[in-house]
Amino acid sequence: MLVHVVKAGETIASIAVSYGVNPEWLRTDNGVGAEGALAVGQTLVVRFPKTVHAVRRGETLASIARDYNVTPRQLWRRNYQLAGSSDLFPGQVLVIDYEGTPLGTIGTSGYAYPSISRPQLQAALPYLTWLIPFTYGLAEDGSLLELDVEDLPTQAAERGTGTLLHLSSMTESGQFSNQRSGLVLSDSARSARLLDQVEAEVLRRGYRGVDVDFEFVPGEQSEAYAAFVGEMGQRMHPLGRFVMTALAPKIRRDQPGLLYEGHDYAALGAAADLLLAMTYEWGYTYGPPMAVAPLPNVRQVLDYAVSEIPAKKLFLGVPTYGYDWPLPFEEGVTRARSLSSGEAIALAIRYNIAIQYDETAQSPYFYYTAEDGVVHVVWFEDARSIEQKLLLIQKYGLSGAGFWNLMRPFPQGWAVLDSLYNIAEND
Repeated sequence: MLVHVVKAGETIASIAVSYGVNPEWLRTDNGVGAEGALAVGQTLVVRFPKTVHAVRRGETLASIARDYNVTPRQLWRRNYQLAGSSDLFPGQVLVIDYEGTPLGTIGTSGYAYPSISRPQLQAALPYLTWLIPFTYGLAEDGSLLELDVEDLPTQAAERGTGTLLHLSSMTESGQFSNQRSGLVLSDSARSARLLDQVEAEVLRRGYRGVDVDFEFVPGEQSEAYAAFVGEMGQRMHPLGRFVMTALAPKIRRDQPGLLYEGHDYAALGAAADLLLAMTYEWGYTYGPPMAVAPLPNVRQVLDYAVSEIPAKKLFLGVPTYGYDWPLPFEEGVTRARSLSSGEAIALAIRYNIAIQYDETAQSPYFYYTAEDGVVHVVWFEDARSIEQKLLLIQKYGLSGAGFWNLMRPFPQGWAVLDSLYNIAEND
């Protein structure tokens, strides 16, 4: 795999010819529209097939996988144009494998609301060890606020992906509430009832485990929170399940602030089987314009995390989105719009703007002037920024990557992931 940065005058066809690759695969791997429009500075993942197979009449995805000693999930990952479908036609050419040796095998997870487009979900599932429907919350009395997951567990199972129950401190209105999590953490009867409800839902839905995400926990409840995660593990382990928990992006033990104080890295590391470091949202809706996950900031969090928690327990949080800020930024007034990488590139194409790349943050950005005369700045993720983040998994010896979130398509991110690592199976 290599990452190509588009120059003025280049097209999908000309780039494909220069590398000797299939232009249609190059286009679909990178989410380029059928018209083939490109922006200067846009990145394209280029992969070089080693073995290909022309589909014969009567062959299926499963039979081809058996013939080459690979899995259908691997074929889906190496052929994004299939979009997770098993439908084939005679003469269709599939990539069996690509040149290059993966760096190792990692676990992967991704969050999705039940409203996710089913074709989009189907395309993403082969790249995931676990799908995490977002989110079961807490009712006013601290009991489980159930989630209508619709057909997500079935869709996941059909593509060999496990599912986890995501338990958060979120309310019916979609806000994290430390008042509601406090009811659970300060009352053993409420805690036991919630654990009972979660256990029953895990068994009913066939979840492989529980992902606990209580945010804005006050510092005085940090010990109780770690104990609750440990109790969740005591419920899950006899069932053959595991517990993951999310970590606020701390860089030191005594870091002040409501987001950080209730997350004791060492205590949570001892209580949970896996932990997701949420190394994103430096650039956010109400904050000043900057990269969502600047690489130096991500490294700071990981440096601290591995000093408190075994690296093999840690998942790296990876963003799949960006933000568009109107300028000038005014604190408390300016609100950035969230957008996908594809939407960011479409803006650059629309306004004929060359995409820039910040070498320090290791993130792409650009400015444009809208029709109303307002100047905007966009920071987002591309193949270069995702590659730099995913390489940290090997550098730090982490267990895997968790993607927030799957609601926005990001095909070239999957191409980078599949090129760098084998994906652990759900077992």
